[in-house]
Amino acid sequence: MNLVYLWGSFLFKHRNTVFPVFLAILFVIFPPVLYGGTLRSDLPLDLLGVGLCVLGQVIRGAVIGFAYIKRGGLNKKVYADTLVTKGIFGVTRNPLYVGNLLAAAGILVVHNHPMVYLIAGLFTLVSYQAIVLTEERFLRNKFGEEFEQYCREVPRWRPRLSRLRGATDGMTFQWGKVVLKDYSTCCTWMVIVSLLFMYEGYRVPGDDTVRLIIGAAVLAGAAVFSLVVHSIKKNASRKRVAQA
Repeated sequence: MNLVYLWGSFLFKHRNTVFPVFLAILFVIFPPVLYGGTLRSDLPLDLLGVGLCVLGQVIRGAVIGFAYIKRGGLNKKVYADTLVTKGIFGVTRNPLYVGNLLAAAGILVVHNHPMVYLIAGLFTLVSYQAIVLTEERFLRNKFGEEFEQYCREVPRWRPRLSRLRGATDGMTFQWGKVVLKDYSTCCTWMVIVSLLFMYEGYRVPGDDTVRLIIGAAVLAGAAVFSLVVHSIKKNASRKRVAQA
């Protein structure tokens, strides 16, 4: 179990690097596979993958809009000042990670290589479980019975939708916070999926370039969106400093 905590602590600190690099290596070794061998027959699978990514993003947006917590911890170590149990955290204990897993599954579906399904799927599931167990050990040591009660009432992964109304009662959804806090996550999976679309279109002889055009358009849109939001955050930060 100590190895699990060590791995979980390492990933908690370096996950923003480990997961993308790991996937990039797999995608280079195992190129995307077209379902049915053609772009047209592969389209439904691609749409399914995009749908999973969107669903994951919606869940993350719901979490942040109601009761966001900083998942980066303190100095990239697991930390929490308070135990957050409201909002979507009252439905499942790890809603941000549920959203991440759905987005990751969507990317794998778009890529559609059996070996990547197996290797990346197992690696991601095992790694997120290690991160969660590491976080839970910290929360259990800090909050004791309060956290134990929370665990008894709210599942670790499976959403208990019957708790949604009570968990969000009296709370106001903040769209601005969703955009400012999670634009990078949204842009990341959009860029990955777009690059996969473009690569698939490039590899198929006689392609009508539709995928290349759509992929390029999404990439450009994601870049513009990211720059705009980053500029808004930077200006807001400057105003806070000037007012201090």
